[in-house]
Amino acid sequence: METNKISGAEAVIRCLLAEGVDLVYGYPGGAIMPVYDELYKFKDELHHVLVRHEQGATHAAQGFARATGKVGVAIATSGPGATNLVTGIADAQIDSTPMVCITGQVGKHLLGSDAFQETDIIGISTPVTKWNYQITEASEIPEIMAKAFYIARSGRPGPVLVDITKNAQFDLLDFSYEKCTAIRSYVAVPKLKLKKVEEAAAIINNAKKPLIVFGQGIILGKAEELFKAFVEKTGIPAAWTILGLSALPTDHPLNVGMLGMHGNYAPNIMTNECDVLIALGMRFDDRVTGNLETYAKQAKVIHFDIDPAEIDKNVKTEVAVLGDVKESLEAILPLIANKSHDDWHTKFKELYKIECEKVINEELAPTNGKGISMGETIEMINKHSKGDAIMVSDVGQHQMFTCRYSKFNQSKSNVTSGGLGTMGFALPAAIGAKMGMPDREVVAIIGDGGFQMTIQELGTIFQTKVPVKIVVLNNEFLGMVRQWQELFFDRRYASTEMTNPNFTAIAEGYYIKAKKVTKREDLDAAVAEMLASKESYFLEVMVEKENNVFPMIPTGASVSDIRLS
Repeated sequence: METNKISGAEAVIRCLLAEGVDLVYGYPGGAIMPVYDELYKFKDELHHVLVRHEQGATHAAQGFARATGKVGVAIATSGPGATNLVTGIADAQIDSTPMVCITGQVGKHLLGSDAFQETDIIGISTPVTKWNYQITEASEIPEIMAKAFYIARSGRPGPVLVDITKNAQFDLLDFSYEKCTAIRSYVAVPKLKLKKVEEAAAIINNAKKPLIVFGQGIILGKAEELFKAFVEKTGIPAAWTILGLSALPTDHPLNVGMLGMHGNYAPNIMTNECDVLIALGMRFDDRVTGNLETYAKQAKVIHFDIDPAEIDKNVKTEVAVLGDVKESLEAILPLIANKSHDDWHTKFKELYKIECEKVINEELAPTNGKGISMGETIEMINKHSKGDAIMVSDVGQHQMFTCRYSKFNQSKSNVTSGGLGTMGFALPAAIGAKMGMPDREVVAIIGDGGFQMTIQELGTIFQTKVPVKIVVLNNEFLGMVRQWQELFFDRRYASTEMTNPNFTAIAEGYYIKAKKVTKREDLDAAVAEMLASKESYFLEVMVEKENNVFPMIPTGASVSDIRLS
């Protein structure tokens, strides 16, 4: 007699395939073993990448999601396997990255008994997930998996965790799958109010000194072309958050640079001089605003966002346009006037000239006789990548230099940990980005501190042969913390100096071609060789030990108090 009954573990795999998933990252263990047994059977349809640590699985899934716009998937066992996912989940939550994490769990009859490798991952992950759910019966799997993918990718994206007890993986169910398209009480995208669009357009059309600030919402909403049309029609200078970087080409004449603590001089200063501030797909993070008591108090603020929770959370708005940013831009484009704001834009150019003289020129082409700078290394990568690479940066000084100086011609090119600031993010995230976009060059920029947090993922690169290019900017310090210690703690370098191993020997131990650069005259050829390689490549660049990132807005200061030295 024929039956449609399959195991819960097989149902999990069939759900993934139904959602178009063909690549997952994970690490096996006892409580998830039935699912791994099915992965083995479906290995021709669903490729599993064995990472070296479960945190690496989440970061790789994030890198894949950020580079492709698809949902990343990570799998782990119960207990420590599940808890090792939490940092990556928290990172994805604050950076709005679509991800589904699947964890194994002890059998239903053992829940709450402190069984071997039992942890309450639902309780642990609740604050850092968009949604989570524990499956205890096989029959629940299709509906919950469908909801998981819908919630992860819809509206403001985010991570979802599905915990599956071992009995639910073994038990049989009548399998059928229907994709989820709506959930009662969950409003993924607020309904656009045309009256708000009209109010916003009227303010924009009457503005004399307007400024656009844009974030990752432009990229998540796939609204890059409409946004570019909006910028060009209004003639308004546009500045970006680090996650918004690459939504508008860096060489666009109206792109005036980066906002925030280590952002460009002009957009930070002009934030407190503009008469209208137009925020699109950004959340007014504290690293962008500085002291909220002094932030853009003279300006009428128009905030375009998909998440009602972000409206008036940090900055009071004059007009809030809630909805999908693509739909909002489509609605407002016919209502706005063609303008240029040339005199206003000239002020940005004048301030940029000051920043060039005091900071940028020396950073990109040092004349001080000191060691290689991080900025000139990024500039050398620009020279050989021609702005077409995906740059995946870790967290610290090198991250700020990468964001400040990388050149990008296309969207989804800057992958970094923004809100959580997770050291160790870049190496596994670069693996995911390259696997998601195999035809694009992917370069990981990492500090010597962050590199050692997930250095084991070199093993994943070796095993999968994924041709990631890895650049470690080695200043033998935890550089960003050291910079703060220099500037605000009288150079008391408490626990920030690094005694590092032989990084190139370690890379070679994983059979990855490696080179170390200590002299400026060798940098050009080394970067050219790295980017010409068809295989993975490790490049260590010894950079100036006490090089600082400027401009800088000290914590608690106004954006107007930005320091150039």
